[in-house]
Amino acid sequence: MEDRSQVTQPSWPDDTRPDPTSDDPADWPTGRLLFTVVRRIEHDWNAHLSGWGLNHAGHPVLLHLFAGARTQRELAGLNGVTEQTMSRTVAHLERSGYVVRADDPRDRRRRAVTITDEGRRVAVEAASLRPAEDLTARGLADTDVSVLRDLLVRMVRAQREIPAPPSGDEG
Repeated sequence: MEDRSQVTQPSWPDDTRPDPTSDDPADWPTGRLLFTVVRRIEHDWNAHLSGWGLNHAGHPVLLHLFAGARTQRELAGLNGVTEQTMSRTVAHLERSGYVVRADDPRDRRRRAVTITDEGRRVAVEAASLRPAEDLTARGLADTDVSVLRDLLVRMVRAQREIPAPPSGDEG
């Protein structure tokens, strides 16, 4: 079995670096490739989610709340964003009727966010697997998607080993 634990750098002919302004994606560094794909998927995914008044920031919050009420600090940590960013996301979800905020029964100094029945319904509808897979797997064969998923799962797991930066006050 091939050892995939080593990160390999792209190799260009004669060990020369390509022109950084090249329009050919084969010449781009891996980070630029990922960023370009992520931007396209984020744009397409936001268009898909807009039918429910959601975006790529709010939808995962709803999914995290299926496990029960959480503080904004917990949600920020789970989503890898600042508490200020999460506060805005939760405010939008609250205005849409998808979540409610109340005193946290575990700690009265904090506010707990809870998903509503409407939020559950919308989150499940919006999470339909087929559109999500179609948006992310465009141009790939099934075997390519399987390899990509394996790589992405490993990358996400590796990122989780990195401690999250400290955040501000709880909202």
